[in-house]
Amino acid sequence: MRKQRHKIYGNCPVEAAMDIISGKWKVVLLFHIMDGTKRFNELGRLLPGLTQRMLTNQLRELEADGVIARTVYLEVPPKVEYSMTPFGMTLEPLLKALWVWSETHVKPRLTAEE
Repeated sequence: MRKQRHKIYGNCPVEAAMDIISGKWKVVLLFHIMDGTKRFNELGRLLPGLTQRMLTNQLRELEADGVIARTVYLEVPPKVEYSMTPFGMTLEPLLKALWVWSETHVKPRLTAEE
């Protein structure tokens, strides 16, 4: 059985949610995986600033939390794919809202600074 790595939170569900999705790359990884099943190297190419070690760690944590599923295909060379679980898909409205917010509020600010 997997070791629980989460604390029990009092009356703050946001704190519990952040425990699952916080991490420098997790939300971005989820956004890309939400778009469709991705392979490890494909995710690495989508996020060039992300080291392989950090990618591995972030994916393992998301898998351990039941947000993504890891499928290993027994072929040569080995093939591993990551996809959203039904639990992970419950984050879709949040991820889409974050994208809309960024397009509406952050992108114009960055454009104005140029």
